[in-house]
Amino acid sequence: MKNFAKGFIIGGFSVVGAAAAVLYTFHKVIVQPIEDQENRATENRKRAMRKQHSAHNG
Repeated sequence: MKNFAKGFIIGGFSVVGAAAAVLYTFHKVIVQPIEDQENRATENRKRAMRKQHSAHNG
């Protein structure tokens, strides 16, 4: 019975670790590039607005 409990605990930690690795990888591969692209688009919009306003001040 002692070996079963030890194996069960180790297996539980393994499953939790694997799930954490999958979530971390998903975030790095899928979510972060999308967020980076949105941030770049936002910065470009801000830059364009500044250029537009400065062009009309002269």
